[in-house]
Amino acid sequence: MPLRITLKPFERLIINGASIRNGSRNSNFLIENQCKFLREGEIIHESEADTPCKKLCVTLQVLHLSEDPAEVENLFFLQAVDIMKMMPSAASFMSVIQNALAEKNTHAAIKAGKQLVYHERDLLAARSDETAAA
Repeated sequence: MPLRITLKPFERLIINGASIRNGSRNSNFLIENQCKFLREGEIIHESEADTPCKKLCVTLQVLHLSEDPAEVENLFFLQAVDIMKMMPSAASFMSVIQNALAEKNTHAAIKAGKQLVYHERDLLAARSDETAAA
């Protein structure tokens, strides 16, 4: 079943590793076959990955776009173990990510990784509030 994507002006789309940037108007694309893609709004750039969970999301993005994900999978598991040691409350998110990866649904793993980033942000904000109150 084809997938219709509408790109906003100047929005970027990565398809099978090729970066495509839209022009000054909305554009509609119909993807008619299987491919690996990421929209600009889904991407966390490596330079923005300033927390362990954001770094994990970058790894998931690389894994998603990779032709041979074996090396990237090892990095993912190392990062996941480190995150679980620091933040045990991440277990449910990691479970969803690992299940998605086991099913070869890397796009769903990226979405779950984004939820983990939001969870991490909320925990960091709560700790900051506790520190400020003390």
